[in-house]
Amino acid sequence: MSRQEDSSATVDVLTAGEAFDPADRAAVYRAIATRRDVRGEFLPDPICEDALSRILAAAHQAPSVGLSQPWDFILVRDRKTRARVAEIFAEANEEAAGRFPAERQAQYRSLKLQGILSAPLNICVTSDPTRGGPVVLGATHMADTDLFSTVCAIQNLWLAARAEGIGVGWVSILHENRVKAVLGIPAHLRLVGYLCVGHVRGFHDRPELEKRGWRERDDLAMHVHNERWTATGAGIR
Repeated sequence: MSRQEDSSATVDVLTAGEAFDPADRAAVYRAIATRRDVRGEFLPDPICEDALSRILAAAHQAPSVGLSQPWDFILVRDRKTRARVAEIFAEANEEAAGRFPAERQAQYRSLKLQGILSAPLNICVTSDPTRGGPVVLGATHMADTDLFSTVCAIQNLWLAARAEGIGVGWVSILHENRVKAVLGIPAHLRLVGYLCVGHVRGFHDRPELEKRGWRERDDLAMHVHNERWTATGAGIR
């Protein structure tokens, strides 16, 4: 039976594929270039529900392997709950400090690495590897693709938040299972991102770790390879 004869066949409808106009294109690149990991600049003002809905909708529009949509977003506003997570961070942060060379430990401890209590909203982002069923299209040979998909959702959320003038800080110095216990997260889910979210006094002009002398951003050429991996990048031809 031809496609034309099969009334149940899906009709492919494509939207226009031309480049964005210059202003829209510049706005996309501006959001990417000015996105920051916010830690100490949060304001206590609550986020309006309309803006929060737009940010979460942007996250939910992320690509996912096999359209599995493995993410969930736990909105944490209660201060007592956030205080328990902050305690977990404090313990993990002290453990982390001891893993750096002695000459860097003081610098590490001087860095503010979270805004769990100062941000009015925390969002815990989880990933469910079972969401797409026992066999997920696209994940048959790379088992961690649900995590990759969830990180795409977080990046969407982050960029949308920047466009709304809202800051996001990703806290990764946490004991995963202890946070899962506090938030009642099922054992088979992974905690991918614990985000501090809120309006800010302003955004740093450069990444804060770069400004504080922790590391500098590499030249792009160091990370671009042509045809196959080489010990040093060759840049874009």
